[in-house]
Amino acid sequence: MIYHTPVLLNTCIEGLNINANGIYVDCTFGGGGHSKAILEKLSPEGRLFSFDQDEAAAKNALEDERFTLIQQNFKFLKNYLKLYKISKVDGILMDLGVSSHQFDEADRGFSIRFDHELDMRMNQLQTLTAKKVIAEWTEEQLRFIFKTFGEIDVAGKLARHLINVRSDNKIETTGKLLQIIQPFSRKGQEHQFAAQVFQAIRIAVNDELESLKSVLMQCEELISTGGRLVVLSYHSLEDRLVKNYIRSGKFEGEAEKNLFGVSNTPFEGVNRKPIRPSEEEIFKNNRARSAVLRIAQRK
Repeated sequence: MIYHTPVLLNTCIEGLNINANGIYVDCTFGGGGHSKAILEKLSPEGRLFSFDQDEAAAKNALEDERFTLIQQNFKFLKNYLKLYKISKVDGILMDLGVSSHQFDEADRGFSIRFDHELDMRMNQLQTLTAKKVIAEWTEEQLRFIFKTFGEIDVAGKLARHLINVRSDNKIETTGKLLQIIQPFSRKGQEHQFAAQVFQAIRIAVNDELESLKSVLMQCEELISTGGRLVVLSYHSLEDRLVKNYIRSGKFEGEAEKNLFGVSNTPFEGVNRKPIRPSEEEIFKNNRARSAVLRIAQRK
């Protein structure tokens, strides 16, 4: 089984505008597809540091003296690069979201296709799971994640219903959760609604958006002038953060300007419009259908 099929692989590598002797970071190693492609562009003097918090990704580690795999969440990017005496890099790549492997492994609890214990941890060493979120979080907390992370219009009703159901019955499997939420979906939109609920829980379990904010702010300090930031996102919440940060250096509001009215932003967008996969790539890899690629250059 293929661990993960990289989306827009060649476009991502071209976007990095690789300097053969440079230092690069792949924040989401996964199956190693992007990392392999980066290494092919590097000289013997080049270096690549790849991050992945999922222990399963370590099985794909590359045998190359230029390559270092760091088994940590990318929100610790700056700290771990510092351990290797790296203060500046020439490019950073992020392929956000869940890997094909994580979706395809039933016991990881990410997918609505399998009936298995609710888990959804990208880092299996952490204690917070989807089962704990459903069993222990308050109605207010559940309403917040469904509304904010799932963009669900019946977030309050859904949260209240889960609280009522769990008082008499444990909700411990994906199948049980799907059964409980089904009445809240519109006819013909059951699959989309379930995906939104699962996305909301998954983002909460892995603190995905805060981790993304953290690593984007670190990129400003780490990437050298002229270096590139390449980010693939798969839903509007991620893409909005990336777009706003590239445009204004902030996650909300307008860019700050100096006395002369010039925006003081750390990055400049390379592609004016987001890049999306071709119909051919989507046909070959259905999970590419929601991908949005943004490329920026450090000023």
